[in-house]
Amino acid sequence: MTDVHMPLPMWHTFGVKTMKKLLVLSLMSFASLVTAGELTYPQDMPQAQFAAQHIQEALQKNNMTSLSVTLVLGAEHLGEQAYRITREGDTITVTGGDARGVMYGGLELAERIRHQKLKNLTDMRGKPFIEKRGIKFNIPLDARTPSYADCGHAALYNIAEMWNWDFWTEFMDNMALHRYNTLTLWNPHPFPVMTKIEGYEDVALSDVCVCTMDLFTQKHLWGPVQLVSEQVMDNLKVVKTITIEQKIDFWRKVMRYGKDRGIDIYFITWNICPNSVAQPVKPDYESWSIQRQEETPGKYGISHQINNPKTLAYYRQAVKTFIETYPDLKGIGVTSGEHMPDDQPGLPYTRENWVWQAYGLGVLDAKKEHPERTVHFIHRVWNSDMKNIMQIWGQYPDAFDVSFKYAKARLYSSPEIPFADRLLKDLKQYKLKSWWNLRNDDIFIHRWGDPDYVRAFLKNFPQDYTAGYHMGSDGYVWGREFVTKDASQPPQLEITKHWYRFMLWGRLGYDPSLERGYFLDVLRERFPDESVPLLYDTWQAASKVIPLVNRFHWCDWDYMWAVEGCKDGAGYRTVVDFYDNPTMQKSGILNPKDYVLAVLAKKEISATTPLGIAEKLDSAAGDALQGTTELLKQASPELTATVRDCRAMALLGQFYADKIRATVAYGFYKETGKEQHQAQALQYLRAGAKHWTDYTKLSESRYKSQVLARTGVLDWAQLRKDAEDEIRMVEELEPGN
Repeated sequence: MTDVHMPLPMWHTFGVKTMKKLLVLSLMSFASLVTAGELTYPQDMPQAQFAAQHIQEALQKNNMTSLSVTLVLGAEHLGEQAYRITREGDTITVTGGDARGVMYGGLELAERIRHQKLKNLTDMRGKPFIEKRGIKFNIPLDARTPSYADCGHAALYNIAEMWNWDFWTEFMDNMALHRYNTLTLWNPHPFPVMTKIEGYEDVALSDVCVCTMDLFTQKHLWGPVQLVSEQVMDNLKVVKTITIEQKIDFWRKVMRYGKDRGIDIYFITWNICPNSVAQPVKPDYESWSIQRQEETPGKYGISHQINNPKTLAYYRQAVKTFIETYPDLKGIGVTSGEHMPDDQPGLPYTRENWVWQAYGLGVLDAKKEHPERTVHFIHRVWNSDMKNIMQIWGQYPDAFDVSFKYAKARLYSSPEIPFADRLLKDLKQYKLKSWWNLRNDDIFIHRWGDPDYVRAFLKNFPQDYTAGYHMGSDGYVWGREFVTKDASQPPQLEITKHWYRFMLWGRLGYDPSLERGYFLDVLRERFPDESVPLLYDTWQAASKVIPLVNRFHWCDWDYMWAVEGCKDGAGYRTVVDFYDNPTMQKSGILNPKDYVLAVLAKKEISATTPLGIAEKLDSAAGDALQGTTELLKQASPELTATVRDCRAMALLGQFYADKIRATVAYGFYKETGKEQHQAQALQYLRAGAKHWTDYTKLSESRYKSQVLARTGVLDWAQLRKDAEDEIRMVEELEPGN
């Protein structure tokens, strides 16, 4: 392994031989070279190069010209992703257990230099708490090969971005800085836009297309999730001209760049969804059942049916080709999805047998020709069970894990998640580990940040059965942000706008021992002229609101609830909807109906009551509002945006506190018919409507209305009208209703 010394974008022009130490130079201009100290790192290790860049920038910014820094792959056994930093006088050595360890140790050193935390540094070590820390990214590659649900503006606006090199370099640089080492890209059928398949040449798609239908009025025409409708295929527009060969070259570069940043890339599919190959479907949400009707075959006789041998043969060849096309692909994953029939007599394949023959044998076909290749496999536990999975997949030759929706769709609910208990017994029986699928289908707009919540959440994982985690959404695409009004051009990446939230899940996944003092340093670096302790406390207080609401008003899945809009796919949720909605399992919270009936029956109540949740919401919101008032007096532009998001979440908390009280009063009116309870419900609803108006107007002043793929239109003005309509509804209620 060779060494090079930083920064030398033109180092070879000086005629310096490899392994010879050079002074670090600040290249402000070629005519003014400033000596800054020695920095040595392995030239042929991209991860070390990335870390060295950040060390160099930190040294220059802090004028630390006397330090000598060496990054090295260690002879001592530190373990994967681990590092050791030692200092003797002005000499610092960063030793990594592998290339990632070198990079993480170098980034740690750069951060300590920036934070001016070198004084007591003599010998420190770092190693990963959770081995695989990932992002779940539903990737809208093309309107013809969509992701899970592309009938939302976040997907529509990001299709072209998925073919933008600058997007991926910035995205994965941020991932590496936040210590993520896995990127799972989710798409039901990526093969037509990413491969040329022998024997299926007409499947390959050139160019990149979007659908031109209006989402606000024609969302229903997009069709069932994961599939392409006739209307989408009839309303296409090319947004990028590109050949299939260029597409393949592009994704090879993306995957290599990820590898150079220590990031493993997986593709995970839903089944059976041969979009753009089979015939497009009809957009009928109510009666559509793709597996139980006859279908005219598409290209090469391929259809959506599990009993079509031509479909199975195509998938097997597509998987083989995909693996061969992308040597830097770490692995693939599958979902035995909603578009497969339940196992039943008369079908030639069970779910698992079909998936094995399509994906498992496809992998084995590739390995026959490339025996050195390993392909990690992730099998989701969804519409299947562990017994069926392991009867088929126990013979898989490479690393094999399962994936489970750990918090269902509510990552922001509670650090204590009870849903994996049954799975843990199966994992123990089959000696498996699970990726925890952390589904954030709650917070899309406002900046969130509570380190204590994230730390507790991650430390509660069942460590013996944890392969890793991947965090993301099914109802949103975390690409480039397009809803901020008066945004810079091009708009920020979501991972840049929500840097603090993404940083928390990555950094605490690597090292959950990081405490308040560390995060104060992080915030101080970002906002050097502000009252950082107040910002930390204010942001944390505001971020308590949504988890409290979700624990109280529990909805399992993405389409059931959008907490930022108090709505579901059908519209605004009123006190009637809130009254008998369950609370989170094992949360110890009574829902309004159970509370009202217990009070009327004069039962002793030991659980947390709805009114207790309202008090907690008011407390968190009050703390956040007080902090935002002070912080907004002299905030910089980025801090202003952050603090206004905190203020919005605080107003949301006040609204939900009054909504919960109104729901309880409504319940007493419903059960007793006493008008005093109706009057009380109206009093709370009117108070809540004021907070709701403040919240929606603040949000409307900064963010465009948009269509969310799973819960529909989020229109700030309409939401204000919905709250007014709710008041009129309660005014007109008859006793007992």
